[in-house]
Amino acid sequence: MSSRTVAIRLKIPDNEAYTALTALRRLGVDIVRLERAEIWTFEDRGTEHDFVERVEGNETLFNPNKHELHLLEEGKPREGEAWIEELDAGEVAVRIADIAHGRRFVGWRLFSEGHTPADEATVRSATEKLLCNPAIERAIQ
Repeated sequence: MSSRTVAIRLKIPDNEAYTALTALRRLGVDIVRLERAEIWTFEDRGTEHDFVERVEGNETLFNPNKHELHLLEEGKPREGEAWIEELDAGEVAVRIADIAHGRRFVGWRLFSEGHTPADEATVRSATEKLLCNPAIERAIQ
């Protein structure tokens, strides 16, 4: 069994990310772009070569008309990114061949001037000011 992680982003305009971007700017967080994605980690009993096809085949997770899927090399946030998880969410049952369950996070990826990933301090500031409610969520950076 292998642990695999995907990011599923909208390829159409993301109003929620735009609203969060403008709010963060008003709160003094210096970023030029913000991306939001659903991050899924799966324990997969299948093969790696058809993993993406199997995930894309689940219509509750992926709609090819509005989503793009990226297979992440590591099961942790990328540079400039924080993953937010509901505290009581735990594992979620999914219907994908060779996968019994997964964990869902909301990934927020922040970009600074020049569209480079934001530094750790900027990500932490954005997480504390807006992106994570510590009463019901936890942040992974």
